[in-house]
Order: sequence, then C-alpha cells, then structure tokens
Amino acid sequence: MVSTKEIKSTMATAIAGAFGFIIALIWRDIIIGLLNMAGLNVNKFSDPVSAVMAMISAIIITVICVLGIIYISKWGEPGK
Repeated sequence: MVSTKEIKSTMATAIAGAFGFIIALIWRDIIIGLLNMAGLNVNKFSDPVSAVMAMISAIIITVICVLGIIYISKWGEPGK
C-alpha cells in the first residue's frame, strides 16, 4: 500500500518540476526576444522597453516559482 508520505513526496517533486518548467519557458521567451533585438531575427520584441518589461515580469515569476518550489519541497519531505 502507498503511504501518505510517499504520495506527498511524489506530488512535491511533480509540482517543483512544473514550477521549473514555467521558469524555463518564461526565460526562453526573454532570450529569444533579446536575440531578435540583437538582429538575429527570432521574432519577439521590437523595442528595449518591452524587453525590460518582459525581464521584470520574468524575474518576478521566477522568484514566486522558486518560493513555491521551496515550500512544496518542505511540504513533501519524507518524515514530515
């Protein structure tokens, strides 16, 4: 039989992975936009203001997701 601790641990791992995936997707868009601004034609941002706003948003979302990963990791620790 599967214990509650094992379920919590598995759920915590999956949720932390999802947060990491969100962070990666957001930063991917930022990097593509900056490459486009540098003239490498990858189609995202047209001006520096939109690039800065996207980076600020990405930083905020990254911090939130990292905090979520920390919280979920503590919640899903074995022995708790």
